[in-house]
Amino acid sequence: MTEVLGIGQSILGQPWRWRALAADARDGLGHDDLVAQLLLARGCPPDAVEEHRTPSIRGFMPDPSIFRDMDRAAARLADAVMAREAVAIFGDYDVDGATSAAVMVRLLRDLGLAPRAYIPDRLSEGYGPTEAALLRLQAEGANLIVTVDCGAQAFEPLAAAQAAGIEILVVDHHKCATELPRAHAVVNPNRLDETEGAAHGHLAAVGVCFLLGAALIRTLRTRGFFADRAEPRLLDLLDLVALGTVADVAPLRGLNRAFVAQGLKVMAQRRNIGLAALTEAARLTRAPTCSDLGFALGPRINAGGRVGRADLGVRLLTTEDPAEARAIAEELNHFNDERRAIEAGVQATAETIVDRARQVAVVSGAGWHPGVIGIVAGRLKEKLDRPAIVIAIDEHGIGKGSGRSIAGVDLGAAILSAREQGLLIAGGGHATAAGLTVEADRITEFAEFLEERLAEAVVRASAGRALLVDAVLAPGGVNPALVGAMEAGGPYGMGWPAPRIAAGPFRVIRADLVGTNHVRAIVAGADGRSLKAMAFRQADTALGQALLGAGSTRRLWLAGRAKVDDWSGRDVAELHIEDAAWAD
Repeated sequence: MTEVLGIGQSILGQPWRWRALAADARDGLGHDDLVAQLLLARGCPPDAVEEHRTPSIRGFMPDPSIFRDMDRAAARLADAVMAREAVAIFGDYDVDGATSAAVMVRLLRDLGLAPRAYIPDRLSEGYGPTEAALLRLQAEGANLIVTVDCGAQAFEPLAAAQAAGIEILVVDHHKCATELPRAHAVVNPNRLDETEGAAHGHLAAVGVCFLLGAALIRTLRTRGFFADRAEPRLLDLLDLVALGTVADVAPLRGLNRAFVAQGLKVMAQRRNIGLAALTEAARLTRAPTCSDLGFALGPRINAGGRVGRADLGVRLLTTEDPAEARAIAEELNHFNDERRAIEAGVQATAETIVDRARQVAVVSGAGWHPGVIGIVAGRLKEKLDRPAIVIAIDEHGIGKGSGRSIAGVDLGAAILSAREQGLLIAGGGHATAAGLTVEADRITEFAEFLEERLAEAVVRASAGRALLVDAVLAPGGVNPALVGAMEAGGPYGMGWPAPRIAAGPFRVIRADLVGTNHVRAIVAGADGRSLKAMAFRQADTALGQALLGAGSTRRLWLAGRAKVDDWSGRDVAELHIEDAAWAD
């Protein structure tokens, strides 16, 4: 693959290569052609460019009936709606769980039920349904329980629930074992026996819930339920679907692109009182972007499950009381600040003890807060460019772990295998993220297992590592018009990366440290155009040191994401630097 600007080894030690396959296809592109090229470079079929340019639900939505057990689950829910049964929704404590539960609660509420949402406490109950919680919900009157974003591996609790006469519908997206839990229906595109539905295995759980909602409305329609009442507007729930999809780092391809693109439009209308309050608490005054979902709104909802009260997220997303929404949003804001402080302490310790010689980083510590280990694992993964698992050990010698993986290394499958071999008490997940429970004295054995199973895959993935570039620009070409043109190829996120440009060469006019480990620079090109640039969390890396020490005599090519800074009241382009290379 052709190197960009002849850069075979950058300051961070990697080559720069074109993301697109055909270099000549980039020549002479205008803005419209640029968008098409961005789509093609991300895997869009040539005959589907227009469909991907403006992704719609109609264009990407499959028939829900292609999924195993979908019609069975929809029929049972329809029975509950028509008989006005008491239904409980059992969710996970993360954003995907909260939004999944909120979608089901709001839909069933619109259909005349008063569903009860239950989110387990991360510390006292752990992940997924427990026998005690399911029996408690039954005692409160619910004999039909829908588990969302959990349940695929809950064999014992669901068997106990079945024995007690509770009917369970599992709506999940995590990897399944050969055996399925005992339930009335298991709707999961990642069932091993899925056929056509397996093509949608990249959906977050909230996306699967949306499909179940569509199947439920269709079933009720055929039964004549809407003869004397209006059908719920399922599309109004797309703001929740978009938030859960982005926050769960689901790949933004196929149906997920449509969910997020259309969900952002719904969110901009601020129909959901809770989401509007959270947007205000996060000080977002413009229409939210995909990045806002992942870095501003998602973390605040997550903070309730991590260091606060687990049910705050779903309460916020389902309330119809503006005063309650504002109060919960402010509480989540506070918990998010607390989470950041706890996270910084765990991360600092983890970085000092991690074994950098291993291909899979596994670190553990007694007393670490289990609510932040997933975030720390993600930070380690980014810093080390390898899968990372962070384990918090409690006073009973039991470790709760969370892992994040790199592209090309299936961590979820490895965790399932470790569980099947008896190394873990519990565990599951998907390719890029997983959770587990392990006895402290087996952590070393578990780490050895992962190293043996995944080391070769990590080496292969790392060997092909390169910084992929979409366009090369002169300094003056980095402007708001370019950013706007590139945004038209979005939404961007996991599996559909935001455009990366290389620009320059630049001289560093000024560079200094800001915040926590960030480098801010003012750079200028030979054309006299200056630009603000930021290198986040790079002050202690070779990149950060190069920017701080470049002076005004040496020139640099800079690569990263072009953004628009609108805080000053006018649009100004800036560059978020991911790598650099000396131009002379």
